[in-house]
Amino acid sequence: MRIAAGPLEWSLVSGWIPLTVLVVGLCALAALLFSRRRTWWTRWGPAALLLAAVLTWLLRTAVDDWLQPFPDPLPTAVVLWAGVAVLGVCLAIFRMPTLHWKGRAVAVLAALLVVLLGASQINRHFDQYPTLRTALNSWLMKTTRLSDATGRSEPVLRVPPGKAISDVWRPPADLPADGTLSRTPIPGARSGFKARDAYVYLPPAYRVTPRPLLPVVVLMAGQPGSPEDWINSGRLVDMMNAFATAHRGLAPVVVVVDPIGSQFANTLCLDSRLGQVQTYLATDVPDWIRAHLQVAGARAAWAVSGISFGGTCSLQLGVNAPQVYGVVNDVSGQEAPTLGSRQKTIDKAFGGDAAAFTKVNPLDVMARQRFPDTKAAFVAGSGDSTYRPQQRKVYEAALKAGMHAEWVELPGGHSWQVWRPGLERQLPWISRETGLLP
Repeated sequence: MRIAAGPLEWSLVSGWIPLTVLVVGLCALAALLFSRRRTWWTRWGPAALLLAAVLTWLLRTAVDDWLQPFPDPLPTAVVLWAGVAVLGVCLAIFRMPTLHWKGRAVAVLAALLVVLLGASQINRHFDQYPTLRTALNSWLMKTTRLSDATGRSEPVLRVPPGKAISDVWRPPADLPADGTLSRTPIPGARSGFKARDAYVYLPPAYRVTPRPLLPVVVLMAGQPGSPEDWINSGRLVDMMNAFATAHRGLAPVVVVVDPIGSQFANTLCLDSRLGQVQTYLATDVPDWIRAHLQVAGARAAWAVSGISFGGTCSLQLGVNAPQVYGVVNDVSGQEAPTLGSRQKTIDKAFGGDAAAFTKVNPLDVMARQRFPDTKAAFVAGSGDSTYRPQQRKVYEAALKAGMHAEWVELPGGHSWQVWRPGLERQLPWISRETGLLP
């Protein structure tokens, strides 16, 4: 699935496209601000500015204080650029009564350009859509039916004790060039949790005989988010195909799962009043993988990874279900699962039972239990002033708990600038720790 460079691969976060959007958007904003009418400067212009400021404040208050779809406040830069977009719309609306139909059309166009400016700058902050292809990938991507991708059960490659899979792997002449991506439901048979569809990446080596029993990476997105984020913004397929190409068709099997159930839900990734999500991820998902895929069975060959909420969740599974996951790759995670504060989390998820939360909270678990057989990596952005200190605290707790832990700091903030390489850079480490590479 290698794609030649073209307009779809042009960057939306650096270079001439975002610069052009910035310049044109600021010019459109200036045009909306300017008028020769005295009443515009004394009445309607200030009214538009005031309304935009109030609406932006209401937006921030609604998200951070009222609705609270995610526990952390909106970044200041995001609020400011959202305010610019709102201002463009307000200015256009206030100018409408004094304009003829052509002028109104121009005002609408200018407002759209200002909204595009705000959206572009917010996208640059999060690096959510680095190219046009990632923005359109939900419509452009091709998936393979899972039954066609897995094929029938094959004889397996025997790996002697003490050897890695790559030590004995000999790629056949008919090795496929790329892996496959399949979309599939993973039911909550034991948990009852209603998850959105998962994605399964199978590398080229999975599709040959004898079939190596490859390690598994269970991967999660953040909150808000969905499994599709890793396919689109994370460019997972290209990442894994590149790794497989560099390693003679070998790569982990990746299963991107849903730990929240909807875009803005916050399940805490725990068994609580909010859902039996830990049971889903520690029982239902592994049972489904073993039933549908030929993969390695040992806990040492199973890794769990995620970003932000998903990073916190990966650590939770590493300490609360260590019998399932032997390797943890926590990217930009929090120090604790949270709905905004510890007390609010305890009240809403555990009915005020603090002991129930302490029983499963990673820092509390690691304070009373040791994990000498668990390998963990903690990845944070150097510019992430909120999550980097929390990650450092968790990393130090993991060391004290006896984990074989490593600290990885990457340039960037709490965005895909860190999250994407937070997996890509860690793939060799994950592959060594799970027995794929020596």
